[in-house]
Amino acid sequence: QVQLVESGGGLVQAGGSLRLSCAVSGTIFSLNRLEWHRQAPGKQREWVAHMTFDGTTNYADSVKGRFTISRDNAKNTVFLQMDSLKPEDAAVYYCASRAPTGVRSWGQGTQVIVSS
Repeated sequence: QVQLVESGGGLVQAGGSLRLSCAVSGTIFSLNRLEWHRQAPGKQREWVAHMTFDGTTNYADSVKGRFTISRDNAKNTVFLQMDSLKPEDAAVYYCASRAPTGVRSWGQGTQVIVSS
């Protein structure tokens, strides 16, 4: 069974930084595409960033240049470094692991609050 556990959320002032972590188990981590999504109150969940098995990254325009996704295959962990945070970045952040079969597994989410 695939399990993902996020951590690192919290309260930060606008302009500040947070680093989210997501520990993944129960899957061949190194082969999976790793993703971060977020959902703000009253809005649909939106994709934020992903990193493929070969290290290729892609970001939503709203976070490009401010957020950085990375992975540690030795620790089965994916990270999201968030810099220059804005109030509109406040949301519950979810990590996801997408296997080569296309099956996607989700974490439980970690909340990020950005005060202005």
